[in-house]
Amino acid sequence: MPKILIVGGGYAGFYTAWKLEKWLRAGEAEVTVVDPLPYMTYQPFLPEVASGSIEPRHAVVSLRRHLKSTHVIAGTVEHISHAAKSVTILPTAGEQYELEYDIIVITAGAVSRTFPIPGVADEAIGLKTIEEAIAIRDRILTNFDKAAQLPEGPERDRLLTFVVVGGGFAGIEIFGEMRSFASALLDKYPELEFEDTHFHLIEAMGRIMPEVSIKTADWVIKNLAERGAEIHLDTQLKSAVGGVIELSTGESFESDTVVWTAGVMASPMLKNTDLPVEERGRLRVRPDLRVHDENDEIVIDAWGAGDVSAVPDLSGGGVGGYCVPNAQHAVRQGKLLAKNLVAELRGEDVKDYFHKNMGAVAGLGVGVGAFQSGKIGVTGLPAWFMHRGYHGLAMPSWERKLRVISGWVLNFFLGRDIVSLEARVHPRAAFEEFASRPRPAVAAEPVSGGHPAPIGAPVPVGGPVSKE
Repeated sequence: MPKILIVGGGYAGFYTAWKLEKWLRAGEAEVTVVDPLPYMTYQPFLPEVASGSIEPRHAVVSLRRHLKSTHVIAGTVEHISHAAKSVTILPTAGEQYELEYDIIVITAGAVSRTFPIPGVADEAIGLKTIEEAIAIRDRILTNFDKAAQLPEGPERDRLLTFVVVGGGFAGIEIFGEMRSFASALLDKYPELEFEDTHFHLIEAMGRIMPEVSIKTADWVIKNLAERGAEIHLDTQLKSAVGGVIELSTGESFESDTVVWTAGVMASPMLKNTDLPVEERGRLRVRPDLRVHDENDEIVIDAWGAGDVSAVPDLSGGGVGGYCVPNAQHAVRQGKLLAKNLVAELRGEDVKDYFHKNMGAVAGLGVGVGAFQSGKIGVTGLPAWFMHRGYHGLAMPSWERKLRVISGWVLNFFLGRDIVSLEARVHPRAAFEEFASRPRPAVAAEPVSGGHPAPIGAPVPVGGPVSKE
């Protein structure tokens, strides 16, 4: 059987494997997925995870549970030699080894793209993983706990000042959800007032959310301002050293929570491959998702999809002629890639990827949303229902859908859970503090002759022995 190797278990990789299992005949191909994480993260839910609206485990999809016949390898692809059709894998446990393949699918996704701004690497946290979303949630809760014990002053202001860098969809969604979360928490902290909390979003451009109309974007800015959140347009972050936020406008304040959402870049693993990469570090692919070189010649048995690939946007709605890195494209590309792989194995024609964006929807906190489709813009509560409806149905597998939707229903009646589990970072701390340890060995008293008694020898007690 031909061996199909999928590098990356995110949207595109998971859907490629999932659909291959559905469409391949028994014995037609052997499929392997390599990813250091045992799950796919549904990233549109990360803002709601950070605000306590979704249980973190419900926003991820187990690869081993839902990929029934696919071989899953927990590890990192260190090097790809397509000329030799071999990859070097570093497993999460054990020594690295070589794995041969017949067909390779690159779906390694993207990572946060940052700039060399002082303090960002040390102070900020991204929003690409479920772990980051959990950390943001726990930081907010822990800071409220600390601030409630402090008098008014700089220390409390720092704890209750939250900063988001980047005014795209991800930035606006996490900003709105954090503001909504903080407002809801105030009912549980009588020591704190609404005016004690401060929210700042920093955007270098003159507008937010380029996917929506100016009218809708302006409504979002106005809505957030009414909720006590400030958006700094045409403003750059100059420094975040030690949590001291310095802006290009000259404004400065301190913050204990800085969330970075100002862009993504293709996975750096492509630097260790002989496959063709374009100037922005993305894999070169044709509209049918086959890899091609600089001369537009097809690289046989190599495919790519998702954020790691420069996929031409035939609808004309992309940026620079390519599909933007988002979940909508990655999921659909993964499905098409699986179809095209099956078609090629059977000697049939492959199809080009074409998807015309039907609209964009964002959640800005409980009961607030924004939707844009062409010239039609919907805001407020209706858009929030549209957001939850769309993403609730888009979550892969009915098992995951039911967990997410049931969580929303329970939250409606019971409210959000507001317990911080930040102590999970050091789970053995409490055990270590009170654990009994062996007492250190005590040197024995020397016996007659000045030589110490051997360890374990009986030591004389009482006074000197009588000669009589």
